Amino acid sequence: METQIAIFRQKEIRKTIHNDEWWFVVEDIVLALIDSTDPKQYIQKMKRRDPELNKGWVQTVHTLLIETEGGKQKMNCANTEGVFRIIQSIPSPKAEPFKRWLAKVGYERIQEIDDPELATKRTRALYKAKGYSDAWIEKRMRGIEIRETLTDQWKNRGIMLEKNYAILTAEISKAAFGMTPSEYKKLKGLDRQNLRDHMNDLELIFSMLGEASTTEITKNKDCQGFEENQQAAKAGGTVAGNARKELEQKSGKKVSSKQNYLDAPESQKRLEK
Repeated sequence: METQIAIFRQKEIRKTIHNDEWWFVVEDIVLALIDSTDPKQYIQKMKRRDPELNKGWVQTVHTLLIETEGGKQKMNCANTEGVFRIIQSIPSPKAEPFKRWLAKVGYERIQEIDDPELATKRTRALYKAKGYSDAWIEKRMRGIEIRETLTDQWKNRGIMLEKNYAILTAEISKAAFGMTPSEYKKLKGLDRQNLRDHMNDLELIFSMLGEASTTEITKNKDCQGFEENQQAAKAGGTVAGNARKELEQKSGKKVSSKQNYLDAPESQKRLEK
């Protein structure tokens, strides 16, 4: 499951689906509620202040794979119940509004299980609220669908470790753009942000082409296991890479861009072109 971003009072909180419910990055929760910029140190002090929390930490927190600047990494995460327990130990005036926000997010997940289409609608609405154009949103949503189709193929063909998903994704990206996702994020000056949320139209299109081509090659060659799927990822990425190079040659302009949407929304930058 792709890491997603929730917003609490302009603070980004990473979340991912585990056992059909949202799990939130504990460090992000702490940063949203305190003034310190060192959540790790604050968490250690908090656990020393609250022996019961420290004793039950293993039951409260699970390590899950979360997208970071250096790729997916294991990070401490907690579900809604666990986060409620953690914030009991954080003396902050933001705690009460955060509880209400968290309850709302948790309830929305229950609704999405009953009606999966709601998740898509909410994702579209979130992108719209962030200032993305309708045309960009359509490409982004299609890209998410193509990505999920590919990861389903990998899962069905013996790719179980999340680190292998990251390696295969990097193979596609390197063949398509000449850069791994982490290198691409450095080009764009991104930190924890989702790389694809800062891609322009052409970058999204070639990302989709690379992953859709990989899916097609994987199915037609009936790839099994990591090595065969790695070769398919390289081949699929190369399809997109060759198309990108041809476009660059004929247009005289690079597809990969340093542009991001940190300072101005996508729809505004589209108008500035």
